[in-house]
Amino acid sequence: MEDQSLIANLAQAALAAMRAGRMDEAAHTWDQILARAPEHAQALLYRGQIALLRKDVAGATALLERAAKAAPREPAIALNMAFACRAAGNLAGEAENLERALTLDPYFFPALLAKGAMLERAGHSRSAAQVYRNTIKIAPPEERVPPDLRGALQHARQCVEADNAALSAHLEARVGPLRSGTDDVNLARFDECAGIAAGRKKVYTSDPVMLYYPRLPAITYFEESLFPWLGGVEAATEIIRAEFAAAAMAEGGEFSPYVNHPDSAPLNQWAELNRSPRWSAYFLWKDGVRQDAHCAQCPQTARILETLPLLEIDGFAPTAFFSLLQPHTRIPPHTGSTNTRLTVHVPLIVPDGCAFRVGNDVREWRPGAAWVFDDTIEHEAWNNSDKPRAILIFDVWNPLLSAAERELFAALLIERRAYYAGG
Repeated sequence: MEDQSLIANLAQAALAAMRAGRMDEAAHTWDQILARAPEHAQALLYRGQIALLRKDVAGATALLERAAKAAPREPAIALNMAFACRAAGNLAGEAENLERALTLDPYFFPALLAKGAMLERAGHSRSAAQVYRNTIKIAPPEERVPPDLRGALQHARQCVEADNAALSAHLEARVGPLRSGTDDVNLARFDECAGIAAGRKKVYTSDPVMLYYPRLPAITYFEESLFPWLGGVEAATEIIRAEFAAAAMAEGGEFSPYVNHPDSAPLNQWAELNRSPRWSAYFLWKDGVRQDAHCAQCPQTARILETLPLLEIDGFAPTAFFSLLQPHTRIPPHTGSTNTRLTVHVPLIVPDGCAFRVGNDVREWRPGAAWVFDDTIEHEAWNNSDKPRAILIFDVWNPLLSAAERELFAALLIERRAYYAGG
C-alpha cells in the first residue's frame, strides 16, 4: 500500500513536470516508477512519448509495445504507437494503430485528427476532409481543447472549408445546368438541400422549448396562401403603425423589456438583453389575457386582431404585442415554445440594416409585407441601423392541425399545467 501511494505521488509529479515542459525531470520520475513497477501502463505510455520527442523511435516503440500489453484497451497507447510507426516510416503500421485506437474509442478526438492528417499526407484530401468534418462535430469546446491540438483543429476547419468550396463548385458545374432549366418552379427547398450537401448550410429542425407536436413539417416561412386573412392585415399597416406611434409617444409609454428572467434563472444567450429596454414590448394580449388599457390605446389594432384565428389556450395564448428593437441591437438565436403555433410579423418601421433569420433563410422586413414563420426553428433578428425598428407580433394556430387536434392540444397543455400546479 505504501509503495502504491509513492507511485501515485511520483506519477502526479511526472505529469506536472511534463505539463511544465521539464521533460528530463519527467523522464527521470517515470523511470523511478518503472523501477518499482516495470509494467506500469501510464509510466510506459508517457515514457514512450518522451522517447518520441527525443526522436528515439526504437526506444519509444519498445516502451509503447509494453504499455499496450499492460493496458490493451487504452486508445491513447494505440495512438502513440501510430505516431511511432509514422516516425519509423511504417505507414501501414500507422494506419493499423489509428484504426485500433478508433475501434477502442470511435470518438477519440486526437486519433480522428491524426487519421485526417494521415489521409492528407497520402494525397486523399477529400477523404481527409470527411474525417475532419466528423472530428469538428465532436470536438470539445475551444477552451477545453488541449493547447497542442488547437493548431491541428484549426487546420482541420480550414481543410473542411476548402473541401466545401470545391464540392460546391463541383455540384454547381454538374447540377447547375439542370437547375437553370427549371426556373418556372420554386426550388428554394432544393437550393437549401444543395447548400447542406456542400456544407455551406446547416440542418435546422423544430426544437420547441415547451412541447413538440409530432409529424408537423419544419417549415421556416409558410406560404401566404395558407392565411387568407393576411392580406387584410397588410392593408391595415398604416392604421396599425399610427396606433403604435401614439402608444410609443404616450406618457410613460408602458413598453417593458421583452426578456425578463428572474435572478435565479440561467440566462445563457439572454444575459445581455435580460431586463433591457433595448428589446421592449407593448402587449395587447399576454399569455391569453387581454391587456384592456393597451387595447383601448390601440382600438383599431385590437379589433383587427380579434377577427383573426389567434392561438387560444387559457393561460398560454394569444400573445400579441408591438416589438421595439433599439439601434445596434441583436436578438440572439433561440427557439419558441411549441410548433403547434406560428408567429406573424407585421413590419411597421424598418430602417435599413434590419434583418431576420429563420434556419438558413435570411429576410429583410418591408413595411406592409407580413410573414408567418415557425419560431421553434432557430431564429434571430438584428437592427444594425441608427434608428429603432418596430413590428407587430402575434401568434396563430399552425394551419396543418385539424380543429380536433387544436382542441385536444389546448386541453393537454391546460391539464399538464394543472397537474404540476398541484405540487
